[in-house]
Amino acid sequence: MGLTGLFLISFLVVHVGLNATIFNDLPYFEENDNGRMFNKAAHFMGSTVVIRIMEIGLFAGIILHVVQGYVLEFKNRSRRKVGYKVAMGTKGSTWYSKSMGLLGTLLLLFLIMHVSHFWVPSRVTHDLAPVQYGDMEAHNLFAKMYEVFQNGWVVILYVLGCFSLAWHLLHGFQSAFRTLGVHNKKYITLIQATGVGFSILVPVLFALMPIGMYFHWVQ
Repeated sequence: MGLTGLFLISFLVVHVGLNATIFNDLPYFEENDNGRMFNKAAHFMGSTVVIRIMEIGLFAGIILHVVQGYVLEFKNRSRRKVGYKVAMGTKGSTWYSKSMGLLGTLLLLFLIMHVSHFWVPSRVTHDLAPVQYGDMEAHNLFAKMYEVFQNGWVVILYVLGCFSLAWHLLHGFQSAFRTLGVHNKKYITLIQATGVGFSILVPVLFALMPIGMYFHWVQ
């Protein structure tokens, strides 16, 4: 569970970094970018054989992590079928550490929606409009993002998904290292601080993407 969690955390770093290239369209950078940097990056990820092979590993990692999560949740519940007579609240552990199954389920539902919005038309049906950059023709995934994020309800669901991701990471990041045997107090403090920063920064960046497109900051 810890290993697959860290693997997916590494994916988030790549994914948020690539997607953040949409912000190159902001006036502070290059106002007339119109998604060029993002589309080129997405084209590289979709046309490189090594990346496509790694994509299979990514889906396998996601499925394995989900299965492990539900198995762990089932085991935890089956070991204590009768709860404490006096509720401990958050004295024993935080609410989000005890709600990883729920948060994980919300993220799974969000992931299904996200894949149907972007991965399927980009990798499976190939029904995205083409865009030309010199000699290179790419899918205009930037235009697809803009189209999807003009729906207010979709934007709200994406932001809620980012909230779920933040809470899930807040426990999962440091828990993964503990599971792998990192118990030294000095390193635990560093890992916890890094985990809190990561759990805030990455979901905020992800949330700013649909928000930015909905309010036409990026277009």
